Amino acid sequence: MDPTQDYTAEGIERLPLKEFTEKAYLDYSMYVILDRALPHIGDGLKPVQRRIVYAMSELGLSAASKHKKSARTVGDVLGKFHPHGDSACYEAMVLMAQDFSYRYPLVDGQGNWGSPDDPKSFAAMRYTEARLTPYAQVLLSELGQGTVEWAPNFDGTLKEPVLLPARLPNVLLNGVTGIAVGMSTDIPPHNLREVASACIRLIDEPKATVADLLEHVQGPDYPTEAEIITPREDLRKLYETGNGSVRMRAVWEKEDDAIVVTALPHQVSGSKILEQIAAQMQAKKLPWVEDLRDESDHETPIRLVIVPRSNRVDVDRVMSHLFATTDLERTYRANFNVIGLSGRPGVRDLREMLKEWLAFRFETVRRRLQFRLDKVRDRLHLLDGLLIAFLNLDEVIRIIRSEDEPRPVLMQRFGLSELQADYILDTKLRQLARLEEMKIRAEQTGLDKERIDLEKTLGSKARMKTLIRKEIIADAEKYGDARRSPIVEREAASALDESELTPSEPITVVLSEKGWARAAKGHEIDPRSLSYKAGDSFQAAVRLRSNQPVIFLDSTGRSYSLPSHTLPSARGQGEPLTGRFNPPAGATFVAALGGDADRLWLLASDAGYGFLAHARDLLANKKGGKAVLTLPKGGRVLPPCPVTDLATDRIVAVTNSGRLLVIPASDLPQMTRGKGNKILGIPGKRVEAREEYLVAIACVPEGGKVKVLSGKRHLLLKAADLNAYEGERGRRGNLLPRGLQKVDGIEVEA
Repeated sequence: MDPTQDYTAEGIERLPLKEFTEKAYLDYSMYVILDRALPHIGDGLKPVQRRIVYAMSELGLSAASKHKKSARTVGDVLGKFHPHGDSACYEAMVLMAQDFSYRYPLVDGQGNWGSPDDPKSFAAMRYTEARLTPYAQVLLSELGQGTVEWAPNFDGTLKEPVLLPARLPNVLLNGVTGIAVGMSTDIPPHNLREVASACIRLIDEPKATVADLLEHVQGPDYPTEAEIITPREDLRKLYETGNGSVRMRAVWEKEDDAIVVTALPHQVSGSKILEQIAAQMQAKKLPWVEDLRDESDHETPIRLVIVPRSNRVDVDRVMSHLFATTDLERTYRANFNVIGLSGRPGVRDLREMLKEWLAFRFETVRRRLQFRLDKVRDRLHLLDGLLIAFLNLDEVIRIIRSEDEPRPVLMQRFGLSELQADYILDTKLRQLARLEEMKIRAEQTGLDKERIDLEKTLGSKARMKTLIRKEIIADAEKYGDARRSPIVEREAASALDESELTPSEPITVVLSEKGWARAAKGHEIDPRSLSYKAGDSFQAAVRLRSNQPVIFLDSTGRSYSLPSHTLPSARGQGEPLTGRFNPPAGATFVAALGGDADRLWLLASDAGYGFLAHARDLLANKKGGKAVLTLPKGGRVLPPCPVTDLATDRIVAVTNSGRLLVIPASDLPQMTRGKGNKILGIPGKRVEAREEYLVAIACVPEGGKVKVLSGKRHLLLKAADLNAYEGERGRRGNLLPRGLQKVDGIEVEA
């Protein structure tokens, strides 16, 4: 017992709950980080992957052997090295066998091992068979040559390698994804030839920078032909920091009038893509696409056909929208977090990754050469003793025949070691024939030459570099292949906005006095002729296109907007705008406007103030709208007027008392919000008392006429007649002829 700890009378250790839980969770965290989720920089494998590969090699499942049931491999892994669930172990094995998941698969599977469309559709382990791939020899070929440490398995009955002696940086080649406690790793796969070339560059130039290494490593290389569209500068930052992201985009081509997708981003399912596109079509958010087909088969694993509605559809724009809204374009996180040679996890840049792996490789090769040198020296030692025995054969035979314990006598007589004496005694008599001397001396010569070479290599850093360099080049030549994921520059994808996705048709938006809105097809409809609810009547109407937003003004001068195609049909009586917006208490909707974003509108109050505003500045994407027209005390909102031509249009303002003023439209400022400038001068007190105010305002195009309405009477003012009422902005205006001192409104005629 630990005398520093607190124990009960029964000898049970007592700990505060806080200390116990902290220690238990810390132990669990370290176990998950070091023994489950993160790879080691040496062989790039997690423990379960390493144990699967080692168990398969122990079962003799090399690339040249016959396939064996996967259940046998999983059973060996669980029974000997990995006391965990069989399904998790088998899934790890499946992942290493899927050529669409691993860039360089370690397991060669036979049977149903899943498909790119559904990686989880693999058959149970009792049905599939497996063996190792040729590439697995990169991890295993030097295993029995004293290259790595060995540790007891979970029950202490067997030994397992702590690491596998990888001849290439598998941690970068196949990549890895893992989630531990408080940290994670996401290393993308890379091209073998590119990484090998970077390793050689670092061997030749130990001070090479990340920028130098990027001359060899272009970027990640996923097991798919989809394009990597991450900008080069972002890739450089990724490799300089060990953190970043990689963006992949599907490859497509135009075939006749159809769009054919031939390659998808890594781990993206074709069926999911079709579901995403079909969902947009059903929601009427993709009117340019008419049909979808999946023509994938065994020969062409990926062939998704998208049929546009007509040959006039801009397919590049449609694909840009699909890239932005579906998994046809996908971003992958990159985080180069691995367990280093020190046994601690950490994020490394590309140079640190390769430098640390090369340190592992140099130590592995040094141990391999030292192991071989020790074997050669031991063999030479035995051959020296055997040669002595051969040269003194008669004496050796006499000692063996006459002595009860011949070993010590042989050792004393010829100066032999115990090993040499035992070897001589174990040698069969027929091996001491006359020709054996030549064989012994030939073997001695060969081994002596090998010993000298090994000693020179171990004693020379330059020779070690040359050896490792040659081995990396040879492995790259044997196992390397061309890049699969091209790195290309593409414009950023952008989703089509609602106005682009909506068909452009002429509509008339009608607003009633009670604030109900609806949309009628066409511009020829007379909104006053529509039916209205009891007690309701026509208030305002605006003609625009169905893909344009409509803007409403309320009685407080706030503007609201919504897509015009979302309004109900004019066949009914519409819907209340209070269901779409939240106007201030007591406010009513008084006007509707819209059209092109650059279109100018005259906004004015009946107090005689106003300004010009672009339609785009009146859009409000929130339910509460936004303040646009500031009302002077006692002022009210007048219906907005569209400006046809700023250079030639004239503004006609008329008061209820029969004063009329004409000014150029260009005299008013263009603003986004505010009260505006004075158009026609009216004393403020008269406006507050509602004695005099602007009863109407209009923008009259060049050559246009104005009809002044006063009860049952009206006056038609032609373009020349309007000249008599022209004046400076802000003036009182001229009085209309007798009988028109009580004006109800004005109408513009072309």
